[in-house]
Amino acid sequence: MEQSEHTFALTLSYIGTAFHGFARQDDDVQTVQGALEAALATVFAQPVWTVGAGRTDAGVHALGQVVSFSLPDEVLNGRDLARLCRSLNALTPDDMAIRSLAPKPAGFSARFSAIEREYRYRIVAGDTPPLFTAPFVWWLPGRPWLDYNLLRAAAEHLVGEHDFQSFCVSASSIDKNTVRTVKSISIFGVDHLGEPCTVVQVIGNAFLHSMVRIIVGSLAEVGLGRRPPAWLGEALEAQDRRAAGPTAPAQGLTLWRVRY
Repeated sequence: MEQSEHTFALTLSYIGTAFHGFARQDDDVQTVQGALEAALATVFAQPVWTVGAGRTDAGVHALGQVVSFSLPDEVLNGRDLARLCRSLNALTPDDMAIRSLAPKPAGFSARFSAIEREYRYRIVAGDTPPLFTAPFVWWLPGRPWLDYNLLRAAAEHLVGEHDFQSFCVSASSIDKNTVRTVKSISIFGVDHLGEPCTVVQVIGNAFLHSMVRIIVGSLAEVGLGRRPPAWLGEALEAQDRRAAGPTAPAQGLTLWRVRY
């Protein structure tokens, strides 16, 4: 008799500082996927291969990363999902947290079934260095403020379906489709433990390698008054990485949520 498979979606958070990115690597370095698969292998006494919704870079955090995997009946053996979550949290590093584990229909993929992904990037501008938020923000010292009107005007050039070749790592775009749809870019202020931050929220169907960080680095050039808002449109049209701004540091970026 053919064995039936059960597919699951696991939602997890992690502080990316100590990880060499999400994706497993062949060399002996700690990755989010590697640590999670090691815990799953211990719980189920066999290798468990996972698929992530987003391959976050080294140092990038996640609040709502989603990972899918499948298990046959005999391995699952009627285990309680809440207990499985507790076991996985005990077996993974302290800077990871398994938030939920839910059954999904056959064929579900955390990566390919996603309809949109939301990232948030935090910036602190000013002479006072961030303290509580320091591991999660890009500090721009000596900059008293960012011009939100300029930021929003610049961001409008990137919303919609475009070729984002100028906004990704050049080597990753060779012979690849670099067309993506950015549904919205919002800029707003928030307060974390008494420390004011500027948040750049980017929502899209999918993202290229370092795309959000390059968008933020380019927006910062405009918000600091170094470039006019129209420059972002020109950089987009150039389809050349050299036309856009710098890549913002990894620690300010968080994969916020994935929608299905």
